Amino acid sequence: MNIDSFFDLIPFVRRKKQEAHDKMQRAEIQAKELLLTAKEEALKIEKAAEEEARRITKEVVNLEKRLRLKESEVEAVRRRVEEGGRRLEQEKKSIAAKRDEVLTKVQKIAQLTQEEAKDLILRGWEEKLKKEITARIKSEEEKLKNTIDEKAKEMLTDAMRYGAVDYVAEYTLSVVSLPNEELKGRIIGKEGRNIRAFELASGVDVDLEEEGTIKLSSFDAVRREIARIALERLIRDGRIQPERIEEVIRRTKEEIEKTIVKAGQELCEKVGVFDLPFEVVKFLGRFKYRYSYGQNMIVHTLEETKIGTALAHELGANVQTVKLGCLLHDIGKVIVDKEGSHVQLGVELLRKHKLPEAVISSVASHHEDIPFSSIEAVIVYIADAVSGGRPGARHEDFQEYLKRIKTIEDTATSKKGVVEAYALQAGRELRVIIKPEEVSDEDATVLAQKIKEDVEAKFPTFPGQVKITVIREFRAFATSHS
Repeated sequence: MNIDSFFDLIPFVRRKKQEAHDKMQRAEIQAKELLLTAKEEALKIEKAAEEEARRITKEVVNLEKRLRLKESEVEAVRRRVEEGGRRLEQEKKSIAAKRDEVLTKVQKIAQLTQEEAKDLILRGWEEKLKKEITARIKSEEEKLKNTIDEKAKEMLTDAMRYGAVDYVAEYTLSVVSLPNEELKGRIIGKEGRNIRAFELASGVDVDLEEEGTIKLSSFDAVRREIARIALERLIRDGRIQPERIEEVIRRTKEEIEKTIVKAGQELCEKVGVFDLPFEVVKFLGRFKYRYSYGQNMIVHTLEETKIGTALAHELGANVQTVKLGCLLHDIGKVIVDKEGSHVQLGVELLRKHKLPEAVISSVASHHEDIPFSSIEAVIVYIADAVSGGRPGARHEDFQEYLKRIKTIEDTATSKKGVVEAYALQAGRELRVIIKPEEVSDEDATVLAQKIKEDVEAKFPTFPGQVKITVIREFRAFATSHS
């Protein structure tokens, strides 16, 4: 390299050096900004922790005050009882003295023996005081009954106050907002293939009638949530085609499974129950997407467990047994692959995992199918009745609706060669997916007729008609490695 070329490089080197210096300055600025942000976040976390500590301290102080108040009430009752006992002893002594005095006078007057005079006077006083004694006994019994009733009301009110949770009405409809109306055409796809693929893979009904939104309807909250998340992801991604739709829905289903496990763990943590078997925790997580007469089961279970725990503390019962009984009493409702009532299925599951017999008995008797075996079982029953029976908690027709939809789907899935079945439009449409290698086109027509006949046999007075669509689709795949 000659000297001229060397000098030509000097500006280039200086420019690169300046660029490197600028980058270093920007990196330093970014580092300072990140440090500042981290400090702000740390301050926020510290502030939140202090607020939580103050809240917990306040709750502890309130509990201590209530405890001291109850202790003082108990001490006052004890003092009244002791005072009453002393007065009773004094009255006994006074009556005995008067009796001896009367006996002596009667003996002198009637020249009776002491025993004869004693019997005479006792018979006279017994007749005289019989009505008064009976009236006093009835009065004390009435007071005791009123006291017990008031105490029971107070305990139930206190338990319900500590068991109160927020209640949000649940619906069978999810709404997805669209950034623009042009996306509807892409969601529908050529000749409607995209929307058909989406409904088929998700098992929900898609309504595009309203401007700016898409409505997803299904009685099954899990399917509806999967469909909502998948559709939002497809809209953000922009690649809306059958293969992509199936892939996104499949991945979303896997994520929902993880969500279910997390929901079960959070429910256990909220009620203070730990070390339950993983399968039991997973079943509890399904409560997130399960409703009993329109009442979300996580809300119901959390509310019932709080009420039952408060009652157990007040009555001196085994708190842990009551807590587990309330938490697990409805676990049979999410066991869908076996026949039997939810009480029987729940008891079988708990016995399988060797939970305490006292807990299993509480679950077995919470609908009075068997006699109550303990006070803990009675508390579980009462807590369940209080939570489920409060105004606005449940809707009686919702459970029958779910049962009808599930029966329609089960009618189809029980047939040979059926992979999946989805009931749409409140059960008025049934889509059945079959295995193409097991069911031919001719057999598919016969299968649709058989399912129709079975549905008509099970629902002779079904409101409206049920349209049954049997879908047979064959796909071939090949992957290039070029």
